[in-house]
Amino acid sequence: MKKLGRLGEEKAAQELSKAGYEIIAKNWRCRYGEIDLVAKDGPVIVFVEVKTRMTDSCGTAAEAVDSRKQKKLRLLARHFVYETGLTASAYRFDVVAVNGRNDTVRIIKNAF
Repeated sequence: MKKLGRLGEEKAAQELSKAGYEIIAKNWRCRYGEIDLVAKDGPVIVFVEVKTRMTDSCGTAAEAVDSRKQKKLRLLARHFVYETGLTASAYRFDVVAVNGRNDTVRIIKNAF
């Protein structure tokens, strides 16, 4: 499963780059967890959660980012800004849903 996740993250980073995002961190970690991708979309710092699925039998990839996960990502984003000193006038949380079966990628801006 980890291999599928890593492949999805690479695919997501490629698609985000094609869409004009500048990837500034991959798999950023601190003691509280990991942010899959951190990017800049113009002047906005974007914290990206990547979800890769082969099927939707257990729900879609985007549905997997529930309120608990959102809360954790907000905490991680605060730590990222604190630890790196990287600031911006605006921040955003995007979700990238990767379908491993048909190799499609959906970027969901302002996901939460």
